[in-house]
Amino acid sequence: MNANDDLAASIAQIPGFDPLVDAAGKVESDGDCVHIRIQQRNGRKSLTTLQGLKESYDYNKVLKALKKDFCCNGSVVEDVELGKVIQLQGDQRKCASEFLIKNKLVKKDMIKIHGF
Repeated sequence: MNANDDLAASIAQIPGFDPLVDAAGKVESDGDCVHIRIQQRNGRKSLTTLQGLKESYDYNKVLKALKKDFCCNGSVVEDVELGKVIQLQGDQRKCASEFLIKNKLVKKDMIKIHGF
């Protein structure tokens, strides 16, 4: 065996990383928290998702206010497992969390920001 084979074997043994599992090893499934995540698309493009808002809120009105404040486009996506998810263009994690706190939609300790 040469050094490249040893390196390939050691890399294969590295466990994968799941962003939905926290440091304690449990999957985050608390229904009262709002999760703000970023997804890398292609190149410099990214997508911000807001998940876990109360079902009583009108998602289209929240989306309209977010789009107007951040000067970006977005949509509401219905997911089978996650429910309604708001998607915004660009990295809007910090702005979205400040918006939710400022408009008293969610308390600060109920927001979890994920990514990079």
